[in-house]
Amino acid sequence: MLKTPLFKGSCTAIITPFTENGIDYDRLAKNIDFQFENGTAALVVCGTTGENPTHSEDEHNELVRFTVQASRGRMKVIAGVGSNNTKTALKYAQNARYAGADGILMVTPYYNKSTQKGLIEHFSYVADRVEIPMILYNVPSRTGISISAETYKVLSRHPNINGIKEASGDFSLIAKVRSQCGDDLYIWSGNDDNTVPMMALGALGVISVASNIVPAVTAKLCALCLEGDFTAATALYGKYARLFSTLFIETNPIPIKAAMKLMDMDSGILRLPLVEIGEENLAKLKAVMRDCGLNV
Repeated sequence: MLKTPLFKGSCTAIITPFTENGIDYDRLAKNIDFQFENGTAALVVCGTTGENPTHSEDEHNELVRFTVQASRGRMKVIAGVGSNNTKTALKYAQNARYAGADGILMVTPYYNKSTQKGLIEHFSYVADRVEIPMILYNVPSRTGISISAETYKVLSRHPNINGIKEASGDFSLIAKVRSQCGDDLYIWSGNDDNTVPMMALGALGVISVASNIVPAVTAKLCALCLEGDFTAATALYGKYARLFSTLFIETNPIPIKAAMKLMDMDSGILRLPLVEIGEENLAKLKAVMRDCGLNV
């Protein structure tokens, strides 16, 4: 069966604007409109950038439902459903499908460090039981485990597994997966600073943190790559390279939420165990943003 990619271009891993008492849905709606107005193709809600480990089950389900409703079909909506409890991931995936999400994003199970065989069974367990396109998420710096090319090959045969968000930074792995899996497993960059080289290897875009503040830039960068104009894409990347790296000067999403506040975009508070950015790093972030021509 020929698979169709969930999206091409820029997908924003959208922040969650928390208040002391819950979630500011009015602010979230404004952020969603801002993304659409600036060329974003898709949104990930309840991802790492959205601080999903701190969501209650009710908050998680409502965030997905609200994002689908507020997007009004203008962008694809992909719900983060990752868990190190396979049945919990299944429950979130079932809710995402019920809420009308276009796809799900499922990270490798963290802390309990599955074997590769366990990874195959973990992802397949959910994919077998929910008819919704799944993007696998490989981010070993967060989870302590990486998906091998051989495991990707096995999982690529599943009709409900659409592709991968690759944040390993392992270009040899990415090239091998692209060669072995072809269009049975689409690839998206999981790091803003890897977008251009990964798209040169055949990735279809990026699931981005930076696009919370520079969505038009991120969309343009992906469009240039999709058009095959890597000279222009590299030049555009060069202008924002320091911003992309500085947004990870502390643990994501601490810097991106600080950057949004500097641009008068209310990003809400962080939830513990995350805390506000340090003063020295805030000054560095502000200086880089100004160098990029952003109003701060």
